[in-house]
Amino acid sequence: MSNSQGSHRAARGGHRAGTATATPPYGVATGAAEASMPPFGSRVPRYDGFTPSYADHETLGAPVSIPEPREPLPPRQERQDGAPGGRAGARRAARRRKSSGGPDALRRLLPQALVVAFLAGGTSAFVVSDKAVRLTVDGVPRTMHTFADSVDELLADEHVPVGAHDLVAPGPAAGLAGGDEVVVRYGRPVQLTLDGQRRQVWTTARTVDGALRQLGVRAEGAYLSASRSSEIGRAGLTLEVRTERSVTFLADGRESTLRTNAATVAEALQEAGISLQGQDTTSVTPFSFPHDGQTVTVMRISGTKEVREEPIPFTVEKTKDDTLFAGTQVVVRQGEKGARRVTYALRTVNGVKQRPKKIDSEIVREPVTQQVKVGTKALPTSVGGADHLNWSGLAHCESGGRPGALDPSGTYGGLYQFDAGTWHALGGSGRPEQAPAGEQTFRAKKLFVSRGASPWPHCGRRLYR
Repeated sequence: MSNSQGSHRAARGGHRAGTATATPPYGVATGAAEASMPPFGSRVPRYDGFTPSYADHETLGAPVSIPEPREPLPPRQERQDGAPGGRAGARRAARRRKSSGGPDALRRLLPQALVVAFLAGGTSAFVVSDKAVRLTVDGVPRTMHTFADSVDELLADEHVPVGAHDLVAPGPAAGLAGGDEVVVRYGRPVQLTLDGQRRQVWTTARTVDGALRQLGVRAEGAYLSASRSSEIGRAGLTLEVRTERSVTFLADGRESTLRTNAATVAEALQEAGISLQGQDTTSVTPFSFPHDGQTVTVMRISGTKEVREEPIPFTVEKTKDDTLFAGTQVVVRQGEKGARRVTYALRTVNGVKQRPKKIDSEIVREPVTQQVKVGTKALPTSVGGADHLNWSGLAHCESGGRPGALDPSGTYGGLYQFDAGTWHALGGSGRPEQAPAGEQTFRAKKLFVSRGASPWPHCGRRLYR
């Protein structure tokens, strides 16, 4: 190769080394990349008149080779025969210096290598904290990447609220690792009427069938107000369940057992083929709920009505009278009983007569009040000419000493067996046996003063003993 050609190639090589175009960073135009400073803001020194291009900075992170020190080359002499040591040797030496880069290039590459290593370590920690988990909320699954360390952190990051009746599995405090699955089931209120008993329960099931299984309700043969496949929304559901029960009926001398989910005893009777006629009824209210194992007796009732007239007792009205001696009562108006008409129901239950039941009452005649005067006047006890006689002996002989005594004919009464006419003639009121004992003795003394012992022909002699 001629000298002119070598000089021209060296000149082109020097131009490429000084002005080589590097690939610009992401988002920077080519012209701007050529005019910008090298990455990281480092200053690029010159070495032996050599200016590195941006291509040199693209080797960050590559192994750096430190050249061994070389002995200084002896002065080259031009050989006319083209042997080493001429201009070709000088060009090769220049290329070796360029490839080694020298100490300044080493100092420039070391900080950049450290930065790359730091970034690589941070990226590794970032990758380790990230984990893939599966989150199923109310039956809807999705897989996601998260940095959460526990279930509650995951739910908070995903804005999934949970309440007291909601189910979270595993629990909110459980740790979280890659590949874990978290399930959230929302609680749903159910207004449940189970065999006549109403209450509110909560379930995380989304269908009636799932709720029944979760609540432990036996659904085989049961009546359901909603189908088992019906969905339960977040707002809840009203559900009536009547399980199958065993009920025994005693009717017309026969016993029959029925399995039923009827709502009332009357419905169960119809299912059993037992009918009620007229006044027939059951031992429990026909519209009550039939319970499992219950025995119900059917009562065949026949009956009539009976009307009876019953007396109404009269009342007694007493007034004080100071013209009568104390203890004396005089009937001014005789009382009269009233009457009422009463209707009774007479029933026969399964052939046995029952106690009559009063179903109606009507007053036919009002009672008349009896009016009585009660004496308040002080009663005298002394009668001249008769006080010294044995009046107790006479009373014992006539009546046995009983003030209220009355003979079998009803004519004579009291201690001394007065008749009504004599008694009234002596100033007495009413019947003698109704008067006090002291008044009867006083009247007897007055009778003795006027007639002697003749009113008592058999017992009068007792007065003198």
